[in-house]
Amino acid sequence: MKFSVQLSAYYPDKDYGGDQVYKDMLQQAILADRLGFDAVSITEHHLINILMMPAPLIFAVKIAAHTKNIKIMTSIVVLPLHDMRTYAGELVVADIFTEGRLMLGVGRGAYAFEMERLGVPMDSTQARFNESLEVLQALLSEEEVSWDGEYYQFDPLTIMPRPITKGGPKMMMAVMNPEGIYHCAKRGFHIQTTPLAGNHQLLIDQVNGFNRAKDEMQEHGKDLTLSLSRVTFVSKSKKDSEEKNALAYEYYKRFDNVFTGPGEVDSGMIKPLPREQSPEDLADSLLICTPDKMIEHLQVYADLGIDRVILNINFGASQKDILESITTFATEVMPHFN
Repeated sequence: MKFSVQLSAYYPDKDYGGDQVYKDMLQQAILADRLGFDAVSITEHHLINILMMPAPLIFAVKIAAHTKNIKIMTSIVVLPLHDMRTYAGELVVADIFTEGRLMLGVGRGAYAFEMERLGVPMDSTQARFNESLEVLQALLSEEEVSWDGEYYQFDPLTIMPRPITKGGPKMMMAVMNPEGIYHCAKRGFHIQTTPLAGNHQLLIDQVNGFNRAKDEMQEHGKDLTLSLSRVTFVSKSKKDSEEKNALAYEYYKRFDNVFTGPGEVDSGMIKPLPREQSPEDLADSLLICTPDKMIEHLQVYADLGIDRVILNINFGASQKDILESITTFATEVMPHFN
């Protein structure tokens, strides 16, 4: 089982400065590369202070310039927000500048606040995503592509420069619904998923959907991978775990607001709203614990056959504590799974 550090910006205080937020994330990426993590992952979100990264391909190139081996994975790029005719070229250039270390995770978008303010109604995102994905794959695989669809109509064109490899970077699909995971894997996509604050049964259902697709595909599905994103933090003690879980609960008050809630945002800052789930129930669903407990939890994932765990560590802890957690994970946890 491999591990990725999710470079997800959390910006609850504007006085901290966006420049410092991204310096912190770059420092995390450099450390993860040095310690032997498989990948770092970058979100795409606009207009809000959680998962704040409006330019993931630019940041991927920056990371590549400061690291040597680590893969750089988008988790995820929101295809309906882009014009595939220009985005395909930007993607090829980023793949070249990252020297082939880019892994493209794609999705439809999850936050109505940002999607609708950028002119993409939530009820259209699935159809827009489906067509955008088809257009992107065609542009990366073929020359002189023309299109006559619902959202794209254009005469023959060829994106330049051409991809390093036919079809462009390895592509991963972000999907949470177990049945959706099954259908996306059947189409030959690697999968990124997460149960978020959901229970263990949801995770099992997600894994089963993926494995069912691989089993039915037989030889054609043997190389497909399943990556799981979780809020994860290696704590120093039981007291430290309690403190970090309290920070995570405050984080989810904002996350829920834009993910499933009303989307109340004031000048870019998401308002924390009351949660139905108790702090204790949330803590049971997250991976915030000491190294020995972390190994126990992750062994369950390894036994399920999960290929990569994406560690979401940016939910309000200090940069010092985050770097210590990354280091402890690499030295005390990762060796049990490599």
